[in-house]
Amino acid sequence: MKAIMVVGTTSHAGKSLLTAALCRILSRQGWRVTPFKGQNMALNSYVTSTGGEIGHAQAVQAWAAGIMPRVEMNPILLKPQGDMTSQVILKGRVAGRVGAAEYYEQFFEVGWQAIEESLQRLGEEFDLVICEGAGSPAEINLKHRDLTNMRIARYLNAPTILVVDIERGGAFAHVVGTLELLDPEERALVKGIIINKFRGQQSILQSGIDWLQERTGIPVVGVIPWMDQAFPAEDSLSLSDRNAVHSNSEISISVVRFPRISNFTDFDPLESEPSVTVKYISLKDSLGYPDAVILPGSKTTIADLVAMQRTGMAEAIQNYAAAGGTVLGICGGFQMMGRMLADPEGVEGQEGRYKGLGLVPLKTIITGQKVARQRVVTSNYPQAGLPVTGYEIHQGRSHLMDTESEAGGVAYKPLFDDPNLGAVDVTQSVWGTYLHGIFDNGAWRRAWLNRLRQQRGLKSLPTGISNYREQREAMLDSLADEVKQHLDLAPILAHLDR
Repeated sequence: MKAIMVVGTTSHAGKSLLTAALCRILSRQGWRVTPFKGQNMALNSYVTSTGGEIGHAQAVQAWAAGIMPRVEMNPILLKPQGDMTSQVILKGRVAGRVGAAEYYEQFFEVGWQAIEESLQRLGEEFDLVICEGAGSPAEINLKHRDLTNMRIARYLNAPTILVVDIERGGAFAHVVGTLELLDPEERALVKGIIINKFRGQQSILQSGIDWLQERTGIPVVGVIPWMDQAFPAEDSLSLSDRNAVHSNSEISISVVRFPRISNFTDFDPLESEPSVTVKYISLKDSLGYPDAVILPGSKTTIADLVAMQRTGMAEAIQNYAAAGGTVLGICGGFQMMGRMLADPEGVEGQEGRYKGLGLVPLKTIITGQKVARQRVVTSNYPQAGLPVTGYEIHQGRSHLMDTESEAGGVAYKPLFDDPNLGAVDVTQSVWGTYLHGIFDNGAWRRAWLNRLRQQRGLKSLPTGISNYREQREAMLDSLADEVKQHLDLAPILAHLDR
């Protein structure tokens, strides 16, 4: 099969973004393109139409290619749990929870088999596979068990692009050092270098480019400028500089940054709203007085709940809610808002029963069986009758007590026509849902924001807007247009016919 490999000198070099750009650029040129990442470690995930779980970045890359996400695009997904273990998702399904040493003992062979099978299926349906690596391909202590980088490039005999983040500094050393540490047959596959995140005049950089090409014998096929693209990140390291502040912001929303925060891509649509400032706060930060507080998903719900209680953030949120503040919990955040969480099987690591925030009359039992499925429902609140799409990813079953006496005198109503998917109190101040992607729904998002705006005496925003996927399409088009201006793919494509 024909394939292009994209690897980076470091993590966060821009591999995911450039892979998405290549998918869009080449699909426009008539190629039937698919993305692929053999093994991904990420807490942002997406559920395919068949109920399989993959990295969210691969879903975005699939959309960039104009196709539907599928499990073959990311056959191995590792979800760190914070106790030196990771949950292993193999071909979209939970296959176990292991530490690093056990993972390579138990899953290396079966993992490689899943990669081969996935590539075979993709190769039968598509003209070109754009493969993304992970981290660096030159980690000499890990290369013998690396399922993601040059092992795949060699298997596919794929011309490889090496991406370096010049913003970090030391870009030339990163490139030369990476190439030095590759085996000769691996180095021979590297057919182009991309210098990414460049700020400044390329004329000043040109002497360095000339030296690098002469030193390595590999052409620099692109110098990509720094782009303020809100591309979905794979891990929470990017949240340190993620706060979205708009000049005409009128509403402030704080998202609690749990130690094991997951699926914070849920909030990309909020960040795209010009009138909204989204701020990610750590457990040690002051909560302050935002217009709303969001408790996001978590890979280790109980551990993150305990961390909130230990730092005082739990009490701050309880006081904020008691004073009439708006709190919304999604997935793990929804579970934390309940009265009690129990993990009788030790699914998250330690067996036990734990007291929740007590904001919602909810009891949750963590179970070994994961729920992963796409959903289409109809809203009851904040506006009845709105179609809402999203997906569930959770290990837990929750029971909402629906009588006023059990709820301490406060009535809670089902948020959607499926009562198991979420609840809201009668004042519409306390919200909880299992539905990821809820803010992707433009009309629902605006209706929810308008509740906050009414409390501030602000004029309501129009709700007759498109869903976020249309904004995402525009973003992907813009990304492809920008990258294409600064990229020469000819040296790479020339190798596909050899």
